[in-house]
Amino acid sequence: MRILVTNDDGIHAPGLVSAERIARALSDDVWVVAPESDQSGVSHSLSLNDPLRLREVSEKTFAVKGTPTDCVIMAVKHLMAGDPPDLVLSGVNRGQNVAEDVTYSGTIAGAIEGTILGVRSIALSQAYGPETRLAVPYETAEAHAPGVIRTILEEGMPQGTLININFPNRKPADVKGVKVTVQGRRDQEILTIDPRHDGRGNPYYWIAFVRRPQRLEYGADLWALAEGHISVTPLRIDLTDEPTMTRYAAVFAGDRAPGS
Repeated sequence: MRILVTNDDGIHAPGLVSAERIARALSDDVWVVAPESDQSGVSHSLSLNDPLRLREVSEKTFAVKGTPTDCVIMAVKHLMAGDPPDLVLSGVNRGQNVAEDVTYSGTIAGAIEGTILGVRSIALSQAYGPETRLAVPYETAEAHAPGVIRTILEEGMPQGTLININFPNRKPADVKGVKVTVQGRRDQEILTIDPRHDGRGNPYYWIAFVRRPQRLEYGADLWALAEGHISVTPLRIDLTDEPTMTRYAAVFAGDRAPGS
């Protein structure tokens, strides 16, 4: 199995080292193509107005001056052209990617692009807390990811579906198990704007998050992590809301062109 590893935290991120170790537990044929710098929060963006700069770091390891999406395209369509990967692993992200995070995350976007290009793709993220901010427990992801990934691959992944895996902020031995979950939803009151002033008195702003207790819906990714479980969430590329589509189709089916 040929594996492509990417991320959004950048080529020098500790989580990328963990992702490569996870990949090597599954295969001897591992390629790493990651952004030159931190691309957290860039979502599924492409670099259309700037050229992509490619730097070879070592054998089968490259840095791209671009987004995670750029990296996957560069790998599949250029570096690995003619012999594409069988699996894309995107991560291991520094921090969880759950609930609405999936719409912002460059980590998820790397897996999305792999899926669009017809490659089985899995996003990996490691949760941390205030006490582990400076020592993110990547060892938890490293210990559990290979087994979880093997099980998923053996069971099969439908076309157009990627898998979002989040590991809880716990030591490997303290993980309770695996929960297959739905995408959760946060209380958006945590999102705020932090206004400040620079040395010349000019205003500037940070997007900020206020820590507060969150509603934990049973069976959702947020709930699983809070309970000490690994969260496995299948996500689809097709964003169509089928029930609403069907309802609207019935309404518009009765419309007729003016004068008809």
